[in-house]
Amino acid sequence: MRLAALLAGLPPERNTLRIEAAQADADPPIRGIAIDSRAVVPGDLFVALRGVHADGHEHLQQAIDLGAAAVVVERVPAGIDLRGCPAVVVRDARQSLAPLSALFFGNPSEELSLIGVTGTNGKTSTTYLLESILKAAGRRTGLIGTVEVRYADEHLRSVNTTPESVELQRLLRAMRTHGVDAVAMEVSSHALAIGRTDGCRFEAAAFTNVTQDHLDFHETMDAYRVAKTRLFREHLRPGAAAVLNLDDPAAAEFLAAARDGGGRPICVARKPGPGVDVAVEAAHVDLGGTRARLRLPTGPLELALPLLGDFNVENLLVAVGLAVGLDIPVDAIVRGVESCPQVPGRVERVDPGRPDTPTVLVDYAHTPDAVDKLLRTVRPMARGRLITVFGCGGDRDRTKRAPMAEAVARWSDRAIATSDNPRGEDPEAILADVVLGLRRLRKVEAADLDGSDASFACLVDRHAAIRLALGIARSADTVVIAGKGHEDYQIVGRQRLPFDDRIEARRALAGRVRTG
Repeated sequence: MRLAALLAGLPPERNTLRIEAAQADADPPIRGIAIDSRAVVPGDLFVALRGVHADGHEHLQQAIDLGAAAVVVERVPAGIDLRGCPAVVVRDARQSLAPLSALFFGNPSEELSLIGVTGTNGKTSTTYLLESILKAAGRRTGLIGTVEVRYADEHLRSVNTTPESVELQRLLRAMRTHGVDAVAMEVSSHALAIGRTDGCRFEAAAFTNVTQDHLDFHETMDAYRVAKTRLFREHLRPGAAAVLNLDDPAAAEFLAAARDGGGRPICVARKPGPGVDVAVEAAHVDLGGTRARLRLPTGPLELALPLLGDFNVENLLVAVGLAVGLDIPVDAIVRGVESCPQVPGRVERVDPGRPDTPTVLVDYAHTPDAVDKLLRTVRPMARGRLITVFGCGGDRDRTKRAPMAEAVARWSDRAIATSDNPRGEDPEAILADVVLGLRRLRKVEAADLDGSDASFACLVDRHAAIRLALGIARSADTVVIAGKGHEDYQIVGRQRLPFDDRIEARRALAGRVRTG
């Protein structure tokens, strides 16, 4: 594709301001799009993005030296030798990247049944459920989300919940090339706010809930909600199914956005009522999974869900609502729900295969609402004490730390506050914020935790915190390790160090067995 044809696809508000230094070929062929100057190959269009830790404009010369056919920039820094490489100057390079990428890869979302799920909590489990239902209906599926990207025989580790726009469009084209016809995709508020999903058209979209998270980026809850509503207001195909959780206080805002965007609302709720399309008539949750009877427009439906947790009833509602909106047969819904795989790090049981060990659950819960729902579900199922290990991420929203700790204190008999991903922040300073929410419990030294009712201890070292929890746990106790879930790393400073809560728990359990 030629540069001029690519630039012609930019929306008017993102159009080119000017092109500098086009003495050579002002309209070169473009063979790829790159945002990492180190990855540029001859013929690429390099788009210089401004990020939190790096600015692509500072690496513009490297991209040109490596053979970029053209560059998209917001400015041409002094001292840059363009060497006849056209520099396309735009107002916002990041906002231009998505439409350029969609056009370059042939607008792949138009050839797919693209289904998006947004919300603070539940996105991953809902997309896993939906993917399983789509497979049961005979669809060839792809999945894009927090844990991984997968399609055909490909399994790729996710860097972001929603990939950067050029990577997203590349993935969608690859999926279509491999015969995929339906894609279940998590859509983050961050991606919506900065335009990663621009150029995507969704056949169906769903909203799970909105609770406090990402205020370090959005700054206010109003801005956070508005970002999420953009999925419905700006990205739906005409008549697309818009599945909305009426039990969330923000449901009316999302309903209005869906109607503004030309969507077809499908409302789900815990209880049947006027305007509710899919509702729960009965549900039972235990350590073996969930049994639920839902009310669909076609009548009642009995389902056996292998996933644990009362909150998964809400995820089930949303997934089934999407299936209804996509006209998937009821028998495929039943088979898909029953065969849904364990979602990595979502109430995932760590089983050492021995009967004399405590129940150990690893979960990604890292917001006040998610932690509260997790522990509220687990509490009635715990035969003995509930021991919770948790932490809060560094360089992120500080205001959610104390509320997360309050949720832990509300349901736990013992708690161990530890590091999550401290990033560039002092772990001790993070724990100082966390401790403010643990006032229901009494602070004790780690050595005294077992013998002190309604108590908590602080251990910066997450290895040590997990070992302590499983060292004091009795066979009837339940240990919840919250915050990191599927992650197999810990970010300390700018280092990403190997760390997996599930592996740490298995090691601690093995040591417990050996020592009696």
